[in-house]
Amino acid sequence: MTAIDDQAGETIELDPDVWDLRLYIAGQTEKSVAAIENLRRICDEHLPGKYKVEVIDLLQNPQLASGDQIVAIPTLVRKLPNPVKRIIGDLSNTERTLVGLQLRARQS
Repeated sequence: MTAIDDQAGETIELDPDVWDLRLYIAGQTEKSVAAIENLRRICDEHLPGKYKVEVIDLLQNPQLASGDQIVAIPTLVRKLPNPVKRIIGDLSNTERTLVGLQLRARQS
Protein backbone atom coordinates (compact mmCIF):
# COMPACT_ATOMS: atom_id res chain seq x y z
CA MET A 1 0.00 0.00 0.00
CA THR A 2 1.06 3.54 -0.72
CA ALA A 3 -0.11 6.54 1.27
CA ILE A 4 -0.69 10.01 -0.15
CA ASP A 5 -2.08 13.24 1.26
CA ASP A 6 -5.23 14.54 -0.39
CA GLN A 7 -6.09 18.23 -0.85
CA ALA A 8 -7.68 18.36 2.61
CA GLY A 9 -4.44 17.13 4.18
CA GLU A 10 -5.79 13.70 5.05
CA THR A 11 -3.79 10.55 4.36
CA ILE A 12 -5.31 8.14 1.85
CA GLU A 13 -4.14 4.53 1.52
CA LEU A 14 -3.73 3.41 -2.09
CA ASP A 15 -3.95 -0.22 -3.10
CA PRO A 16 -1.40 -0.82 -5.89
CA ASP A 17 -3.59 -3.57 -7.34
CA VAL A 18 -6.62 -1.31 -7.83
CA TRP A 19 -6.94 0.73 -11.02
CA ASP A 20 -8.09 4.30 -10.37
CA LEU A 21 -10.14 5.51 -13.35
CA ARG A 22 -11.98 8.80 -13.92
CA LEU A 23 -14.51 9.26 -16.66
CA TYR A 24 -15.29 12.86 -17.58
CA ILE A 25 -18.68 13.43 -19.21
CA ALA A 26 -21.02 16.38 -19.88
CA GLY A 27 -24.55 15.48 -18.82
CA GLN A 28 -26.47 12.37 -19.74
CA THR A 29 -25.92 12.53 -23.49
CA GLU A 30 -26.00 9.44 -25.67
CA LYS A 31 -22.18 9.40 -25.85
CA SER A 32 -21.84 9.87 -22.09
CA VAL A 33 -24.22 7.02 -21.29
CA ALA A 34 -22.48 4.78 -23.85
CA ALA A 35 -19.06 5.61 -22.36
CA ILE A 36 -20.24 4.72 -18.85
CA GLU A 37 -21.77 1.42 -20.01
CA ASN A 38 -18.75 0.51 -22.14
CA LEU A 39 -16.30 1.30 -19.34
CA ARG A 40 -18.21 -0.80 -16.80
CA ARG A 41 -18.38 -3.72 -19.24
CA ILE A 42 -14.65 -3.53 -20.05
CA CYS A 43 -13.67 -3.22 -16.38
CA ASP A 44 -15.96 -6.05 -15.26
CA GLU A 45 -14.51 -8.28 -17.96
CA HIS A 46 -10.81 -7.35 -17.77
CA LEU A 47 -10.32 -5.95 -14.23
CA PRO A 48 -12.87 -7.80 -12.08
CA GLY A 49 -12.73 -6.49 -8.52
CA LYS A 50 -9.59 -4.45 -9.28
CA TYR A 51 -10.91 -1.06 -10.32
CA LYS A 52 -12.48 2.12 -8.99
CA VAL A 53 -14.39 4.38 -11.39
CA GLU A 54 -15.29 7.98 -10.64
CA VAL A 55 -17.69 9.58 -13.12
CA ILE A 56 -17.29 13.36 -13.21
CA ASP A 57 -20.02 15.42 -14.87
CA LEU A 58 -18.42 18.63 -16.10
CA LEU A 59 -21.82 20.32 -16.44
CA GLN A 60 -22.09 20.11 -12.65
CA ASN A 61 -18.37 20.63 -11.84
CA PRO A 62 -16.65 22.39 -14.77
CA GLN A 63 -13.69 23.42 -12.61
CA LEU A 64 -12.59 19.78 -12.36
CA ALA A 65 -11.64 19.69 -16.06
CA SER A 66 -8.39 21.59 -15.59
CA GLY A 67 -6.95 19.19 -13.00
CA ASP A 68 -6.71 16.35 -15.51
CA GLN A 69 -6.27 18.62 -18.55
CA ILE A 70 -9.58 17.61 -20.15
CA VAL A 71 -10.04 19.12 -23.62
CA ALA A 72 -12.75 16.82 -25.04
CA ILE A 73 -15.52 14.66 -23.63
CA PRO A 74 -16.10 11.92 -22.87
CA THR A 75 -12.53 11.33 -21.67
CA LEU A 76 -11.28 8.43 -19.57
CA VAL A 77 -8.25 9.12 -17.37
CA ARG A 78 -6.28 6.27 -15.85
CA LYS A 79 -4.75 7.77 -12.68
CA LEU A 80 -3.31 4.51 -11.36
CA PRO A 81 -1.33 2.49 -12.14
CA ASN A 82 1.20 4.97 -13.44
CA PRO A 83 1.76 6.43 -15.96
CA VAL A 84 -1.42 8.49 -16.35
CA LYS A 85 -3.25 7.64 -19.59
CA ARG A 86 -6.12 9.41 -21.40
CA ILE A 87 -8.62 7.98 -23.88
CA ILE A 88 -11.10 10.25 -25.66
CA GLY A 89 -14.41 8.91 -26.94
CA ASP A 90 -17.29 6.66 -25.92
CA LEU A 91 -15.01 3.62 -25.45
CA SER A 92 -17.07 1.59 -27.93
CA ASN A 93 -13.92 0.23 -29.57
CA THR A 94 -12.96 -2.33 -26.93
CA GLU A 95 -9.61 -3.20 -28.52
CA ARG A 96 -8.56 0.47 -28.72
CA THR A 97 -9.64 1.02 -25.10
CA LEU A 98 -7.70 -2.03 -23.86
CA VAL A 99 -4.58 -0.88 -25.72
CA GLY A 100 -5.03 2.67 -24.41
CA LEU A 101 -5.28 1.38 -20.85
CA GLN A 102 -2.28 -0.88 -21.50
CA LEU A 103 -4.31 -3.98 -20.71
CA ARG A 104 -3.44 -5.41 -24.11
CA ALA A 105 -0.45 -4.95 -26.41
CA ARG A 106 -0.99 -3.10 -29.66
CA GLN A 107 -1.43 -5.45 -32.63
CA SER A 108 0.95 -4.82 -35.54
